[in-house]
Amino acid sequence: MLHFSLQRRLFLWATGYASLLHRAFALPARTLVFPRDHGAHPDFQSEWWYLTGSAMAGTRRLGFQVTFFRKRVEATQGMTSRFAAKQLIVAHAAVTDVQGKKLWHDQRIDRAGFGISQADASDTAIVLGDWRLARQSANGSYRAQIHARDFALDLQFTPSQGVLLQGHNGLSRKGPDEKQASYYYSQPQLQTTGSIRVQGQQLQLQDGTAWLDHEWSQELLHPDAVGWDWIGINLFDGASLMAFQLRQKDGSALWTGGTYRAAARSAQPHIASPGEVQFQAVRGWKSPLTGATYPVQWLVRTPADYYTVKALLDNQESDSRASTGIVYWEGLCELSNSNGSVVGRGYLEMTGYAGALKV
Repeated sequence: MLHFSLQRRLFLWATGYASLLHRAFALPARTLVFPRDHGAHPDFQSEWWYLTGSAMAGTRRLGFQVTFFRKRVEATQGMTSRFAAKQLIVAHAAVTDVQGKKLWHDQRIDRAGFGISQADASDTAIVLGDWRLARQSANGSYRAQIHARDFALDLQFTPSQGVLLQGHNGLSRKGPDEKQASYYYSQPQLQTTGSIRVQGQQLQLQDGTAWLDHEWSQELLHPDAVGWDWIGINLFDGASLMAFQLRQKDGSALWTGGTYRAAARSAQPHIASPGEVQFQAVRGWKSPLTGATYPVQWLVRTPADYYTVKALLDNQESDSRASTGIVYWEGLCELSNSNGSVVGRGYLEMTGYAGALKV
């Protein structure tokens, strides 16, 4: 495994300078094909598989996040050495203990190769040392195994609904220019079982529900975008809600999007038009680590309703400067409708508050 500081320099180099060597282009509309598109797309610059969810362990509410990234390094593609860092594999994992008011976070990074770190192109099968995420082709379930410094995860995720294609049949715009787009699908309402170990205690999970995002692109962010706010919520009635905004330096929205799918099997998702989704900050929390202020409560207008999104723990900031070079807020939240009733639970992600994001 590469020395950790060298790993970080490689990632920053890949994210910061590869664009000088690789011209982004508008992605064509295409039909996503499964299981192939569950796998990696090594010809694309950036890709991630992102799992978030929550469960009970006795009387304790726990949140969890497992994310694997793949990053193509353009400058090394012509090298013949087996040691050339042509692809980087990065992973983040976190556990939120709501009652204990504690977030645990860890991270890994390595170049792909030698069977130690890799992302399979035929289906979801990602390895980064002893961190793993794999999809079982027989029933479509996933298993995540994470052995971090202060916690461990062994989780199984079973789909209860079909794949949710984001944007226009899986092509999701992320800015005013056509080249700012990604191929993007979700698998919400994943039934979750397994265990989480924290503070030396093995906790068996009950009533677990998770959300999976898989996204790959050549270019995501417009030059004027400094970060984004995103929610992925499993509603208690079986519906699914995703909404996001890309922010400019002054905090205003540069681009928005979202999707709502009702619980009925025959329900067609409503894809939000630009401007249909709106985020309004209600309450902020200032990080004692970075001094960044994050809105931990939002009023969000979506295709389905006006909702209040409220963090279940204010301090869910993750410092990933040792791997991706950024600090971001990623945490468990609950969703209340316009009548004030809690109707769902999921994750809120906020980037660009502790420094402009480069993707």
